[in-house]
Amino acid sequence: MTLEIREGSFGYGSRQVLDKVSLTAEPGDLIAILGPNGAGKTTMLRCMLGFLHWKSGDSLLNGRSVRSIPARELWKTIAYVPQARNFNSAASAEQTVLLGRNAHIGLFSQPKQKDLDHVHALLDRLHIAHLAEKSCAEMSGGELQMVLIARALAADPKILVLDEPESNLDFRNQLIVLETMSALTQEGITAIFNTHYPDHALRRANKALLLHRGGHALFGETHSIVTEAHIREAFEVRTVIGEIETDERIYRSILPLELAGESAEIPPDVNRIATVSVILPDDAQAMQVNEILHAYSHYLVGRMGLPYRRAGVHIINITLDAPQSEITALTEKLARLPGCSVKATYAVHDA
Repeated sequence: MTLEIREGSFGYGSRQVLDKVSLTAEPGDLIAILGPNGAGKTTMLRCMLGFLHWKSGDSLLNGRSVRSIPARELWKTIAYVPQARNFNSAASAEQTVLLGRNAHIGLFSQPKQKDLDHVHALLDRLHIAHLAEKSCAEMSGGELQMVLIARALAADPKILVLDEPESNLDFRNQLIVLETMSALTQEGITAIFNTHYPDHALRRANKALLLHRGGHALFGETHSIVTEAHIREAFEVRTVIGEIETDERIYRSILPLELAGESAEIPPDVNRIATVSVILPDDAQAMQVNEILHAYSHYLVGRMGLPYRRAGVHIINITLDAPQSEITALTEKLARLPGCSVKATYAVHDA
C-alpha cells in the first residue's frame, strides 16, 4: 500500500503554506514530518488525508486520488490520530478504543468478543489498561493521547498517521509511542508522524519531510534531510549533531546551540583561541608531543605539562591562537600517537 503526495500546494488566501510538496510512503516506512511553528505540518496532514483540498497537486493511495475513495474504504486502510487537545468526549477509554473497530463492524451489528479482546490487547500494549473504565473527560492530555493512538490501532490500519503524538507525553510514554511505531513498521505498517522533536526523527524515522515557512520542503532519507545545515535553514537555529555512546550502541542526537542570527559562520582561516588537552600513557611520548608542537610554535600561547605518577600518565595542556584548520590538524596528529587521548576546547567566538 503506497501513499503519495504529488506536488501538493496549499495556502490560506494570499499566504502560501505548502508549495509543491512531494512525498512517497511505502510499507514499513516510518516518516517524520518536522519544521518550525507555522510551517504547515498539521495542514499538510489534513491535505494529505483529504480533510482540506489541495490548491494543486494530489494525494494518491495506490495510484487512486484519496478524495475519490469512499470514506468507509479509505478509513479501513488509513487511521488518523489527531492532537489530544482537539478531542472532547465523556466516553471511557474502552468505549473510545472500541470506536476504532467501527470499520470492521457492520452498521447494525454489535461488537463481538473478539473486538473487545482486541481492544484490551491494545490497552495492554500501550500500558494503559488501568484507564479502561476512566472517562476521557477526566484524563490528562498525555493519557488521552495514548487512548487516541489505541483507537487508531484498533482499526488494524495499513497506514497510521499521527499529528504530534509525543507532544503531551512524559519521557516514558514518549518511548512507548516511539517503540510502538517502530514495531508496527517492522510488521509492514506505514507510520507518518508530525513532530517538534528533531531527535525523534533522527533516531527513529527512515525518511523525513522538512517543511520551511513559505512552503518550501525537503524530502528524502533522514540522514540526508536532518542535517545541521538544513535545520539551521528551516529553524534558524544553530545545532550540532553528535553521537552518544552506551554499552550497547551509539545513538545520534541533535543539540540546539543558539539562534542562527546570533553568530556567523567562522571562516577556517580566522584565528581561534583553543586549549588542546592531552593525556599520554607514559612520559616518553611527551617528547613526541614536543616534536609535533615545534611546527606550531608560532601559534603557542602557553604549554603546561604534568606527570601524574600514581596513574602512570602524563597530562599536557596546550593553549593556541591559530586558525581552526591548524588546531584541527594538530589535534589529529596528536590523536595518532598510540594510547593518546586528546580534546580541543575553543573559546566562544565573538563574531
